[in-house]
Amino acid sequence: MIELTIEQRRRSLGGGLEVGRVLPHARRRMVGPFIFFDHLGPLTLPAGVDRQVDVRPHPHIGLSTVTYLFSGEIMHRDSLGSEQAVRPDAVNWMTAGRGITHSERFEKARAIGDHLHGIQAWVALPCEDEETAPSFAHLEGADLPHWTESGLHGQLIAGSAYGLTAAARTHSPLFYVHLELATGAKAELPTAYPERALYIAKGRIRLDAQDYEAGRMLIASPGSTWFEALEPATVMLLGGEPIGERFLLWNFVSSSKDRLTQAAMDWQAGRMKLPDADHDEYIPLPAGTLPPQAMPAS
Repeated sequence: MIELTIEQRRRSLGGGLEVGRVLPHARRRMVGPFIFFDHLGPLTLPAGVDRQVDVRPHPHIGLSTVTYLFSGEIMHRDSLGSEQAVRPDAVNWMTAGRGITHSERFEKARAIGDHLHGIQAWVALPCEDEETAPSFAHLEGADLPHWTESGLHGQLIAGSAYGLTAAARTHSPLFYVHLELATGAKAELPTAYPERALYIAKGRIRLDAQDYEAGRMLIASPGSTWFEALEPATVMLLGGEPIGERFLLWNFVSSSKDRLTQAAMDWQAGRMKLPDADHDEYIPLPAGTLPPQAMPAS
């Protein structure tokens, strides 16, 4: 049974780049530890596209960012010295912990043009790991188990599901799955987790005798949940154990509002290291992010 349907809301990231924002939502802020979920594209970027579409260096704390593409390429650079393009069927998994900065550039698109389509998610860290050391991992091939059966191809991006376990280091029980379904193919949401959802990135599906189109996240009740593709469909499955209340401030996630304020002050004061390979520009703290009493002295 479906408890809630969430439709993506279009949001501009600047420079002409738009995403479909799904989480957080007013009626459902998290699904398991997943606290942020953006549908990127599908978007055609012509050769020579302006650098304004790039996501310039910016900071994070208290979360892991998960970049997964169906098509296209994004170049990642971070303050640990990582420099890694992510392409379809691979994952860039960056754990911010106590603090990291990174950029995401569309360099392939600028050189030859590109068709961009994917999902960017944030996974909140449990309280005991919010201040862990930052890290970055690029995963592909055998690190991301996959299977094919009865018109369905699946890839496990993170966590454990269907008797498989992916290689990404996660800090709480979760699952994150990419399914490609032919018309008439059926699949079941993993049942071993208390919070579960599916997101239709492409196509249409039927669940509980109701039809759903692309751009919708369906929050499932506990129990067996099967769905069927009414046409070729791309579906993401996600969920896990809840980790408790979290607060968001700009790009920061924490169980403590004071920690969020400190992170914003650190970024504004230039106390967070920029990527060595991408340090000439950055995204400033948006006006009004800090309450007046928390603004650092000028």
